[in-house]
Amino acid sequence: MQAKIDGDMADVSGTSPHAGEFRRGWPILLASLLGIGCGLAAMPFYTAGVFAPHLVREFGWSLGQIMAGLTITTVTVIVAAPVTGALCDRYGTRPIAIASLAFFGLAYLSLAALGNSLIQFYATWAIAAALGAGTLPITFTRTVNQWFDRHRGLALGIAMTGTGLFGIVCKPLLAWVIGLHGWRAGYVALGLLPLLVALPMVVLLFREHKGVSAVRNTAAVEKAGVEPLPGLTRNQALRHWRFWLIAIILFPISFALAGAVPNLEPILLDRGLDAPTILTITPLIGLASIAGRLIGGLLLDRFWAPAVAFILLGMPAISCVILAGGTLDPAMARFAILLIGFALGIEYDVVAYLTSRFFGMRAYSAIYSIFYVCFATGAGFAPLVFGVIRDRTQDFAPALLASAVILPLCSAAFLFLGRYPQLTASDKAN
Repeated sequence: MQAKIDGDMADVSGTSPHAGEFRRGWPILLASLLGIGCGLAAMPFYTAGVFAPHLVREFGWSLGQIMAGLTITTVTVIVAAPVTGALCDRYGTRPIAIASLAFFGLAYLSLAALGNSLIQFYATWAIAAALGAGTLPITFTRTVNQWFDRHRGLALGIAMTGTGLFGIVCKPLLAWVIGLHGWRAGYVALGLLPLLVALPMVVLLFREHKGVSAVRNTAAVEKAGVEPLPGLTRNQALRHWRFWLIAIILFPISFALAGAVPNLEPILLDRGLDAPTILTITPLIGLASIAGRLIGGLLLDRFWAPAVAFILLGMPAISCVILAGGTLDPAMARFAILLIGFALGIEYDVVAYLTSRFFGMRAYSAIYSIFYVCFATGAGFAPLVFGVIRDRTQDFAPALLASAVILPLCSAAFLFLGRYPQLTASDKAN
């Protein structure tokens, strides 16, 4: 019975299942924060621009060729993410997260041995993405959603701050390591983060909730003699118009948001800022991302999520217009980066929250993994397209101005989602 699941999720003191959510769930949040921050969602995205100038000098590759590594990652994730989601729903998130963090760290370490071969460069990214798909929010948000209900938005925001914390730490860390030992040592430093920081904490702290860990698939449901979790199956979700509305608008939104971030250093150089100034400005995107996740999470818990998504994901259009202009002063550059970072801090949280509220937890990982693919596809191709446009026009302005139009128009489509449905274990798409 569903009542059994709800009872298992109640606080041990006998109070409501909402009481003490953070007291019970803080180990899950800490492990998720570190796992996401040291995983595939953050490390390539925030560091590609740092390594790009060194790879250009070392091997003579163009900026577009280097950023294509992120595109290779995205193409791989398109296949790997749905498989990972299905595995999480069937076998649980803990073993998937542990194995993926280990393999992802080893794959990153191998980049330190990179030779003058684009094929080797691309193949390494493909392997890292395939083995590291279990470090994506697909894995960790499933378990966070199990442990939190009333404070789900804030909990997701806290877990997702791992990417923002990494964004703050990684650029100064890499500048220091690369300055002392070269760019190859930078890849070694990054590869050690999932192995020595995230993996031990996930092994020690990351657990699925006892009330749902035994009912993650149909066979387990029948064996346990309980009803499945409330919500739609993946096939039911695929027949639902809300699913396709979210999936379609995620492509352009992610493209417009993600294109500028890996290219921030070249964009700011083009706008007349010097390298030391840029080094002090770009880490702000991580700080803004943290603020976006926490403030956005609070807003998701208190207000209608589609409206929150429309406002917060539409605001970076202002940043795109600023960055597309002529010479920038540092103050305007900081303002533009803060707006972009704030939106980046809420994007995956919004998708995770919408998935749980509109489709439920029955096949959460399988459904969210498809949304993640949609978002990652736009985000993955954007740096390549931005880089190619820069190579051909000697300016990022055309790509930035297109993004300024895309963001408010596509974000407005979230407003058509309507009210949250009341989901049960026997729900079907309607």
